[in-house]
Amino acid sequence: MGCQGSKLMPCCWDSQFKAAVLEAPDIENEENNDVDNVPAFREFTLEQLKNATSGFAVENIVSEHGEKAPNVVYRGKLENHRRIAVKRFNRMAWPDSRQFLEEARSVGQLRNNRLANLLGCCCEGDERLLVAEYMPNETLAKHLFHWETQPMKWAMRLRVVLYLAQALEYCTNKGRALYHDLNAYRVLFDEDGNPRLSTFGLMKNSRDGKSYSTNLAFTPPEYLRTGRVTPESVIYSFGTLLLDLLSGKHIPPSHALDLIRDRNLQMLTDSCLEGQFSDNDGTELVRLASRCLQYEPRERPNPKSLVAALTPLQKETEVPSHVLMGIPHSASFTPLSPVGQACSRGDLTAIHEIFENLGYKDDEGVVNELSFQMWTDQMQETLNSKKKGDAAFRQKDFKEAIECYTQFIDVGTMVSPTIFARRSLCYLINDMPQEALNDAMQAQVISPVWHIASYLQATALAALGMENESQTALKEGATLESKRSSVTGKK
Repeated sequence: MGCQGSKLMPCCWDSQFKAAVLEAPDIENEENNDVDNVPAFREFTLEQLKNATSGFAVENIVSEHGEKAPNVVYRGKLENHRRIAVKRFNRMAWPDSRQFLEEARSVGQLRNNRLANLLGCCCEGDERLLVAEYMPNETLAKHLFHWETQPMKWAMRLRVVLYLAQALEYCTNKGRALYHDLNAYRVLFDEDGNPRLSTFGLMKNSRDGKSYSTNLAFTPPEYLRTGRVTPESVIYSFGTLLLDLLSGKHIPPSHALDLIRDRNLQMLTDSCLEGQFSDNDGTELVRLASRCLQYEPRERPNPKSLVAALTPLQKETEVPSHVLMGIPHSASFTPLSPVGQACSRGDLTAIHEIFENLGYKDDEGVVNELSFQMWTDQMQETLNSKKKGDAAFRQKDFKEAIECYTQFIDVGTMVSPTIFARRSLCYLINDMPQEALNDAMQAQVISPVWHIASYLQATALAALGMENESQTALKEGATLESKRSSVTGKK
């Protein structure tokens, strides 16, 4: 697969280039410390993280390989509506709780807009969890190797490697130069489409000592000899990422270097990039990758030099990342359905009508485990409370509906996200937005991917004057609804 519009020139490994890379001038890392609205590192309880992830629900898993992964990452939401990513380690990963806390607290001091910053941790019993900023727009691996709508543009690929180099430079300056298993799955995209480096890779699994989960063909040669990660090992992994971005494939470094030596660079470049870059730009990137992949660690450039080499290569710098990526921006989305639109404008009458028409269809699949004793002694009373609540809801006697639905919920023999959603609406109509928000959140705990729960949270948050959080909840509802529609359409 070649890029016929950009035939790269043979690389010249002269001393002038080597000096330029290894002894680059000090370049200011743009926006280095301008991190807004990121709280200080804190310790969470296990109960808080269970609540945030709906009991570590399978629907909230965002890591590769799902439940089969040794360390699973979940998306979640704190009580203050901050979106988070929670990494739950294998129970044997960190037997030394003191070491885990020391490592987490150290990484948690880092704050930079090139990182998915670490917000906290949890260390209870043999549970070890990390909490980081949630990045909603997938990984570099997804956009590069498994893209669906459009391949990543050359300008965006250059931006990714620059931002990644800036992240490594920042970490190095802060005394955290070691990064374990740097690869395309460690690069995440935030809500603006900007690439960020996961801080999870700054923490090492303490028991097995493994720092590379990838194929040995991608592992730094000195790691194979010594089993130790060094700052130079991280640069080698950065070189493999440069190859990924140039080729659009995960090519083993040895094979890529053979292609470079044979001047067969068209086989190395992604055909999707045809005509998007000049000979000089392509040659510079290949040169830099070759320097990063040098067998001798001391021959590799440092992060500061990477930033210096990549900065002048940047293209379309005035174009926002979400535009280059083709990602809908948070400020430009619209709810997909009538219920989403009604919630976005706070039209409680319209929401009531929609709920009446919807009935209890979205309760299908909710598991209610009841003993025979519960069925015989309590079921009739519970169902009567529900029927009375539904009748009051239909007749728009919302105070009576709240009372009846509360009786149903307090009995506790059955769970229903729809009941919580209906009571949430009743609270909104009775000017009780905090109670409405609590019920909407409880509906999402029961049914983590139910879009209506997110939409109702948006309405309640708007009533509480929390406009930014309301917009985030609306976008989340639209995303969940879109996924639900696509799944339904495939059936």
